Amino acid sequence: MGLANALRLGMPGCDIAGRGGGDDAPPVTRARSYWGWGYADRFPGPEELAAIGDRVLSVLGRVRVEPRPPPAIEQARLPPAKVEPPQLIRAFCSAQKLDRAAHTYGKGYRDLARGFRGDFSAAPDFVAHPTSESEVEAVLEACGAQRIAVIPFGGGTSVVGGVEAEVGGGFAGVASLDMRGLGRVLEVDEVSLAARIQAGASGPSLEAELTPRGLTLRHFPQSFEFSTLGGWIATRAGGHFATLYTRVDDLVESTRMITPRGIWETRRVPSSGAGPSADRLVLGSEGVLGVITEAWVRVQRRPRWKVTASVHFPDWHPAVGAAREISQSGLYPSNCRLLDAGEALLNGVAANGSSVLVLGFESADHPVDHAASRALEIAAAHGGICPKGVVSRAGGVDDAAASWRSAFLEAPYLQNALVALGIIADTFETACTWDRFEALHGAVTEAVEGALRRVCGTGVLTCRFTHLYPDGPAPYFTFVGPGRKGAELEMWAELKRVASEAVLAAGGTITHHHGVGRLHLPWYERERAGPFGAALRAAKQAVDPEGILNPGVLLGGLR
Repeated sequence: MGLANALRLGMPGCDIAGRGGGDDAPPVTRARSYWGWGYADRFPGPEELAAIGDRVLSVLGRVRVEPRPPPAIEQARLPPAKVEPPQLIRAFCSAQKLDRAAHTYGKGYRDLARGFRGDFSAAPDFVAHPTSESEVEAVLEACGAQRIAVIPFGGGTSVVGGVEAEVGGGFAGVASLDMRGLGRVLEVDEVSLAARIQAGASGPSLEAELTPRGLTLRHFPQSFEFSTLGGWIATRAGGHFATLYTRVDDLVESTRMITPRGIWETRRVPSSGAGPSADRLVLGSEGVLGVITEAWVRVQRRPRWKVTASVHFPDWHPAVGAAREISQSGLYPSNCRLLDAGEALLNGVAANGSSVLVLGFESADHPVDHAASRALEIAAAHGGICPKGVVSRAGGVDDAAASWRSAFLEAPYLQNALVALGIIADTFETACTWDRFEALHGAVTEAVEGALRRVCGTGVLTCRFTHLYPDGPAPYFTFVGPGRKGAELEMWAELKRVASEAVLAAGGTITHHHGVGRLHLPWYERERAGPFGAALRAAKQAVDPEGILNPGVLLGGLR
């Protein structure tokens, strides 16, 4: 039994219909967990948590797991606020304990582990909830005058420390700037196929507004349920689709951002050769240059034709060859996820040692069976077997694709349960050129599996491709191992260090789509060219001379 199936929480899953092609449901009003991923009512009860713990043994062996209940807000430990909200913005600010705790961390393993311990020592002093650009401007003005650091906050789904108040000294306090009050679709241009959307719009809410027009943004990251357009742009998020328009970069037409020095707005055109792109500097800026308030983004007509296919390979290397050839074929499948044998097992896709290539094709304009059939021909030439052939999304069920999709959606909720069991489970991702992949995969596997044995005594490492480009893949690794009570964070930090060092040494990037934040900063500074680092620092000085915007992200020295 695979880990995702074995540990399945058994509760109603979130309906991210836009990812699968059904009718998009409107946002649901439910209480979110202040310490973990998602909705608070999705955490398993004591008996179910114990059962999950028993099933961990089927994957990791006879390791010790100790189910613990989730912490109540009364158990959360927060430092006293150092500063009150300035008078100018006090009307839409909160310093309540629950609000401060919920805006302390993102949703990576380290965040969940600290939250589960009740450790909210990095809590902001207050949270601002603007509902207009003028209120965003007021926050920057008031906080700049009192030297209060400001951390833009969208859905709070960062896994790299991008939203926590680790800002160093020199500031009177820290404010979290929650942008979800600016969450509407403002305009839709159905002629040019574009929409003007506020930065605080979540994935489900913006899709709910586009769906009645027969349109979709078609950007579905795993955090889709809670993350926001502004967060996607600020972190250069990668969506669910594996080829062609994989990144939010590809969807941005123009951006609007509030800085301490004024409004940064770009002209809405399909493309321009007028000097370096200002939008490209906004993309991936992670809140250090300004607060993104809205953007024009390219939308698409909702797909009518969809097919899937799952190809099994007895060995990993031919599967990689098939994925490479398909990525260079010009077929551009919407889904082209390659799972190694461990990943296929853990997600309940295949239990016979096969690597599995999950393919999907879709179009709003024409049938896609021919493209899917050609992809299967390529896979067959590499030894792949597709028992069911091409499966119409409307006319049948592709079991492997369905299992993968279900596991994909459950994974963030599953991590809550694993933290409660003392299990260390995290992911890291990279991208490299095809000619470097085999060496990178081998070096990373050797280094991390060795670290799991040394640090945890045992563990599992798996790999999948999340995105494919003609010149290279984006490998996504998952590691799972037993933790020692009280030492989980230190153990995780060593595993993360080993993985990051191995990725960088093998020529990969420190992150393909998770962002830099505070967690990846040491490796990002080594990857980044020195002159560009100086240029980025100069840009920040120009628009944020007091250095109040998200200190410690992208740039060292906490400014």
